[in-house]
Amino acid sequence: MATLNERSEVRDGMRIDWNVPITMDDGLVLRADVFRPVKEGRYPVLITYGPYAKNLAFQDGYPSAWRIMAEKHPDVTANSTNQYQNWEVVDPEKWVPHDYVCIRVDSRGCGCSPGVIDHFSPRETKDFYDCIEWAGVQPWSSGKVGLNGISYLAMNQWHVASLQPPHLAAMCIWEGSADWYRDMTHHGGMLSTFWENWFDMQVKTVQYGAGERGGRSRVHGELVCGPETLPEAQLRQNRIDFGGLILAHPLDDQYHRARSPVWDKITTPLFSAANWGGQGLHPRGNFEGFVRSASKDKWLEAHGIEHWTHFYTDYGREQQLAFFDYYLHGKKAKWSKQPKVLLQVRHPGEKFVARGEDEWPIKRTKWTKFYLDPPSNALSLKPPSGASKLEFAAMGDGITFLTPPLKQDTEITGPSALKLFVSSSTKDADIFAIVRVFTGDLKEVVFQGAIDPHTPIAQGWLRASHRKLDKKLSEPYRPYHTHDTVQPLAKGKPVELDIEIWPTSIHVPAGYRIGLSIRGKDYEYGGASGGKLSNFKNELTGCGPFLHNKPEDRPPTVFNGTTTLHISRRKAPYLLLPVIPPKKQAAAATSARKRRD
Repeated sequence: MATLNERSEVRDGMRIDWNVPITMDDGLVLRADVFRPVKEGRYPVLITYGPYAKNLAFQDGYPSAWRIMAEKHPDVTANSTNQYQNWEVVDPEKWVPHDYVCIRVDSRGCGCSPGVIDHFSPRETKDFYDCIEWAGVQPWSSGKVGLNGISYLAMNQWHVASLQPPHLAAMCIWEGSADWYRDMTHHGGMLSTFWENWFDMQVKTVQYGAGERGGRSRVHGELVCGPETLPEAQLRQNRIDFGGLILAHPLDDQYHRARSPVWDKITTPLFSAANWGGQGLHPRGNFEGFVRSASKDKWLEAHGIEHWTHFYTDYGREQQLAFFDYYLHGKKAKWSKQPKVLLQVRHPGEKFVARGEDEWPIKRTKWTKFYLDPPSNALSLKPPSGASKLEFAAMGDGITFLTPPLKQDTEITGPSALKLFVSSSTKDADIFAIVRVFTGDLKEVVFQGAIDPHTPIAQGWLRASHRKLDKKLSEPYRPYHTHDTVQPLAKGKPVELDIEIWPTSIHVPAGYRIGLSIRGKDYEYGGASGGKLSNFKNELTGCGPFLHNKPEDRPPTVFNGTTTLHISRRKAPYLLLPVIPPKKQAAAATSARKRRD
């Protein structure tokens, strides 16, 4: 059996230990690269555990994402050779000089670590726990371990923090979903095809044993996927049927719960950073984690642009550094000035304006109901005056409702909800709810989302048969569905639906219109395609890779009928939006109320 080259060397101002063995509690040996200061001493640790192959350069594994980021944001590549850049983890050349040890662990079955791939499983979470505890007792470690990384390297932070590793001192969850069912595999009960495609494009390609097919490190020239080249039959045996498992678990059962955090056990100081444009994967987890975790010390940030970019920009890295300096180095000066909630409020034209808040959702929110008004397909502040029905093809483009041109600038920041009364010609119906903004001449305002360049303002989803609510966890602005039972529809009989729409932020100028599209399929931007990135199968047409088009999950016999919206004064459907008054205006209103009282 071929062996890995374990060695230590000094390069680019760092002591680098390559292919360090870390033995798990079941005897399996995982492999890690350790980047640390040359000077002897004990330093705090930043560690990641993930499937993307620790020796695969960002530029080689994800060339289109790297090119876009490097061209648009030169601060990302400045002051680094960039040869140690790796997908969604810190650049050690920018962290080791600040007296941090940076560790990258190849997860079980991936890169240089053998074993069976089973993503987000209890086995993986225990592996991560063991790696944290190993890092906490090494001779170069101060005993304080922090977690930092994007996406997968953020999601598993929620999970491992639920186990409360003794050496875990702080974690930065940068765009990291949490709930394996609601955030990730099923949106409102509808299966997302993202994970099956992600597994094909980003995991199988770097599975341990892929040999020459996995490429070589641009730093030391060794194989990225370990020293062995295994036959395809062996590779298949060493990975679960990821897409098949997700399809086989359409409800929120033990499979999903075992891969989700336990909020009341997360007590680690945390910094949760969300992306407004990450609809379909991450932001819900960032906001839920901030609100529901038991951590006493926790902060929230929300930003825009591409999913991977701000983690590497000076803006993002300086916040991460201030946070970890506070909790791992004891340097309080910078982080003590950080607001509990830092929001980059979106404006049309890809503009973002920073504002600090004290809580989430924002306390001064004016929760505003926009009623569906059928005569003119309008969104109105007044309930409908009569009864009517609106029909649309159940797997079609649906119906769009619009406000009149707004009389004043209006900010919408926070979670939203949609109340509908719906019947179907079949036994089920899928509802895709899209919050949109249009200029005065009805040109749609979209944004560079986490992945898709034409991302709408906000989205929500619900399968009508999954309408059962958890009354304890539901809020008027954030319905929470149990997803533990199926309640089929009776043909033609309306049911009440409460649809969660993921958090968003947008400053809508006067003269613009707010829109709501109720569809039977994924949103599609009406303009040109957003192209295609190297790590995704589909073209970017508005929803990125987060689609809901698997025939096995949406058979036409069930979902390709007619959906009817029922509207009346007694059953008045509405879109509940978080309208944010300016701080000065809100303060004046509060003072006026106190004077009246």
